[in-house]
Amino acid sequence: MENTKRTEWDEEEEQAEVSIWKYIFRFTEMAVVKCAIELGIADTIESHGGGPMTLSELSSTLGCDPSPLSRVLRFLTHRGIFKEMPTTKGSPRYAQTRLSSRLLRKGEHSMAALILFESSPVMLAPWHRLSARVLAYETAPFEVVHGEDIWRYAAENPGHSRLINEAMACDARLVVPAMLQGCPEVFDGLSSLVDVGGGNGTTLQLLVKSCQWIRGINFDLPNVVSDAAEFPGIERVGGDMFASVPKADAAFLKNVLHDWGDNECIQILKKCRESIPEGKGKVIIVEAVIDQEAKISDKLTDAHTTTGKERTLEEWGLVLGKAGFRNLRCDGYGYKDQLC
Repeated sequence: MENTKRTEWDEEEEQAEVSIWKYIFRFTEMAVVKCAIELGIADTIESHGGGPMTLSELSSTLGCDPSPLSRVLRFLTHRGIFKEMPTTKGSPRYAQTRLSSRLLRKGEHSMAALILFESSPVMLAPWHRLSARVLAYETAPFEVVHGEDIWRYAAENPGHSRLINEAMACDARLVVPAMLQGCPEVFDGLSSLVDVGGGNGTTLQLLVKSCQWIRGINFDLPNVVSDAAEFPGIERVGGDMFASVPKADAAFLKNVLHDWGDNECIQILKKCRESIPEGKGKVIIVEAVIDQEAKISDKLTDAHTTTGKERTLEEWGLVLGKAGFRNLRCDGYGYKDQLC
């Protein structure tokens, strides 16, 4: 029995040693992916017909030293982001994968904007103060590091504000089509919809384009909607969602409420409830839902907001109930961690 226990302990110790190194250098994955986006490796391969390119061809086109580039490519190939195609001359060629196409290209269906946002120095710095967040719950690390909350910082720094809007637009281009395919009936019968915290309007543009019977209102802070492009069927309105929300048949909130604590969410939801018709209006929420058993969407927003958090389905139910909602419907539209 003791030998068995010792063997199990040795295996656990061996696995721990492997895992330790993963945690020590895990930050490098984001750094190298960001590097590949900034260099434009995937875009370069795509612009050359999408076919494999040699290291020499890539370094020449990118105008960079082939030696460090080869190490970047080796790192990304090892993780399945690019694939290596052998040649008869022995010099490997590098080709796209579905992952590199979706992760690294600066295009409509890419996640590159979201990666560039989350890996920016402004967003990374607060994570180094996460322990301060735990010890002093009332202060967000973002505010400690930058002297003001993320929204005021964005209002005063247009470059960072654009990063936020591009990242949210990137997410919208992936989520909205899946939502429209999975639960299109949610938008049936609506003649108007206000997107609360609509950013640069990408989400609403996708919705209005697919549901042309809907008149859209893109509602966000004045400095945000002033940068949003005009689009047929969409009105831009600047304001404060804690004060009032423009009236419409439905209020739509996507990835907004997880930035706020329960009390703030209840206040926002009450304003949304006031803006929709009594008895037939609806509030449509798209958010992550933590599944405690499956550990789905177990992510943190603590470094960037003071009271924001991800929630379980039960926690969402409590918040919605306190905001006065009784007729609730949860629809995963293909994703187990989404609340609709």
